Amino acid sequence: MKLLRYGPKGQEKPGLLDADGRIRDLSGIVPDITPETLSQESLARLAAIEPATLPVVKGDPRLGVPLFGSRKFIAIGLNYADHAAESNLPIPEEPVVFTKAISCLNGPNDDVVIPRGSMKTDWEVELGIVIGKTASYVTQDDALDHVAGYVLINDVSERAFQTERGATWDKGKGCDTFGPVGPWLVTTDEVGDVQNLDMWLDVNGKRVQTGNTRTMIFSVAEIVSYVSEFMTLEPGDLITTGTPPGVGLGQKPEPWYLKAGDTVRLGIEKLGEQGQTFVAWTRKDAA
Repeated sequence: MKLLRYGPKGQEKPGLLDADGRIRDLSGIVPDITPETLSQESLARLAAIEPATLPVVKGDPRLGVPLFGSRKFIAIGLNYADHAAESNLPIPEEPVVFTKAISCLNGPNDDVVIPRGSMKTDWEVELGIVIGKTASYVTQDDALDHVAGYVLINDVSERAFQTERGATWDKGKGCDTFGPVGPWLVTTDEVGDVQNLDMWLDVNGKRVQTGNTRTMIFSVAEIVSYVSEFMTLEPGDLITTGTPPGVGLGQKPEPWYLKAGDTVRLGIEKLGEQGQTFVAWTRKDAA
């Protein structure tokens, strides 16, 4: 099942994507796609609905983040050995955990704002985990039982903010609009083997990232189990799981980064595609 939210920003309605690629309106069934929607019982009720009985959404509406109400946006760094190498960093012995601000969440095809003063805005195609059941000190064997589904994420990053302005990565990861998520939340039963999904990313039509989740250093089950040792994972929490090589930081013969007007398109097998235009910060972007 592919769950989504569509409509103007701040006015999104719940929907699902049917087998023919049409958006079906779920607003008569649930008020929104929220953490409560992700329980096994709730997902089973939605899965039992015949999509043809739901209204078709006409036109080509904007897609929002496919889940409303996430309380945590956790990220795993350096989770592909070849990406660690291009970053000139050692392969981690344990998952590298940091956070992206909830306020950075962005629709999958919305513009991304390059922050004021940025010189090193970068791209990262990543598999995202959506937690469906509270997880605290879960074992690896039980970890996937706590996952409701998966999403495509662009872990947009500002490398100078991340590594040159103090000891924490978070400053380069949580800028406004730096978390495009979607187009859909795909439930686990439809994804199947999450450790064998092709992934890619293009900048201005040029393929720069190609990978597969089978080369992750730490699997989805390992990540959920590990993170649950340090914090309780709650329904709706997002975990983005790292990127394969090919980011701007690792380009040869020298790094290059995004500038206003650049376009990025990315996808993961079974999870769909998203695309953004990067735009310059202006004073109207300030609070």
